[in-house]
Amino acid sequence: MDTLTAKPVQEHYSFFQGVERNFDKAAQYTRFEPGILQQIKACNSVYSMRFPVRIGDQIEVIEAYRVQHSHHRLPCKGGIRYSMDVNQDEVMALASLMTYKCALVSVPFGGAKGGIKINPKKYSAFELEKITRRYASELIKKNFIGPGIDVPAPDYGTGSREMSWIADTYASMKPGDVDSLACITGKPVSQGGVRGRTEATGLGIFYGIRELLNVQEDMDKLGLPLGVEGKKVIVQGLGNVGYHAAKFFFDNGAIIVGLAEYEGGIYNANGLDIYKVVDFRKETGSILNYPGATNFTNSKDTLECECDILIPAALENVINGENAGRIKAKIVGEGANGPLTPDADEILAKKGVIVVPDMYLNAGGVTVSYFEWLKNLSHVRFGRMDKRFAENQYGSILHTVEGLTGKRVTDIERKQLLHGPDEVDLVYSGLEDTMITSYHEIREAYLNLNRSVDMRTAAFTVAINKVGGSYEELGIFP
Repeated sequence: MDTLTAKPVQEHYSFFQGVERNFDKAAQYTRFEPGILQQIKACNSVYSMRFPVRIGDQIEVIEAYRVQHSHHRLPCKGGIRYSMDVNQDEVMALASLMTYKCALVSVPFGGAKGGIKINPKKYSAFELEKITRRYASELIKKNFIGPGIDVPAPDYGTGSREMSWIADTYASMKPGDVDSLACITGKPVSQGGVRGRTEATGLGIFYGIRELLNVQEDMDKLGLPLGVEGKKVIVQGLGNVGYHAAKFFFDNGAIIVGLAEYEGGIYNANGLDIYKVVDFRKETGSILNYPGATNFTNSKDTLECECDILIPAALENVINGENAGRIKAKIVGEGANGPLTPDADEILAKKGVIVVPDMYLNAGGVTVSYFEWLKNLSHVRFGRMDKRFAENQYGSILHTVEGLTGKRVTDIERKQLLHGPDEVDLVYSGLEDTMITSYHEIREAYLNLNRSVDMRTAAFTVAINKVGGSYEELGIFP
């Protein structure tokens, strides 16, 4: 019997304790004394609130949280999720991960997170707006939101609609603040949002795993050829993150063999058309019974199917000590926050699986949120100042080349060559550079530690060094 699956591993720690365990594992490889490490690890501010909202003929008392994990950089940054699973431990864990995530990708924010304990599907749009605006007003009253204080963003169960409500509430309570739109990111483009924010996390996942797939040494170790094309991918979650991750892999030649959602999962070793599956789900309300695919009524069973790359992009703890030994993927890319427990990490490491950690891989969202924040503070759309100038320069160069060679390019080639960067082009470019640079920082740390740790520990080491270095630069610890 396989010793990795013979006996389920019993895990008796919370999500936040799991993050702390990963932190402690990496801290031994840093140069900081225990007191500094304790300060980096601790959550600085925890705001637990209860507020009443009239829903229909009843008054409901809503439970909500906002946690600011670190103030080594300001503002703090982190999403707001709406879920019945929201609790203080979860929000603290996610806030701490945000600190390390921002540090990893060199985004100058401290980590934060928020959550409201509701099922958003239970409420009408009008009721959700009342809950959201009341939550925003509570944050404003306690100075837990602001362009230079704490800048929330969308997360599980929220989107641009909720962010626009919060931005409007902030502006109404802070009249005359010309930077009020910078109090939150993930807004609609028409209200100060940035193009490319919607798909940013999924695109960042694609860029991060693509960079791993382009490292010859790592692919030789896994017995895989270089590049994205032909890789078999399973994605759990067809929300914003999972859908866009699957879409970018599909568009770049990968084979999507499995998809999982809360109602179940589907698998086809020959591949699934992500666009057709999404259309099928819109028509039927489920991905189950998609033509040619095998059904799994338990979505977790899909994760155990044959594939090269597994991307859990739903909720935390879906791969744990009980099922990690049955995972057949050679690469696990954490699209969600905390989808693997520490015990699952250890089991997969023994199997030779490369786990690309969430604190790096899903940092695309906060990276593009940073771009949106900068846009709101500068009050200028990216590309507005230089798009036409660039196109005129390209036109002059092309005219000179055609004059010297006596050859003309086709209309399609001309359009491509003369295209100046739009906002979305610049956002994609900035995100791609961020994910590539950060990946190699983590890999360098991994190599410097003589491969005695996994990629998550290497990532934590990089993050701790950056945060600790910030505290030293600020002179907080004389």
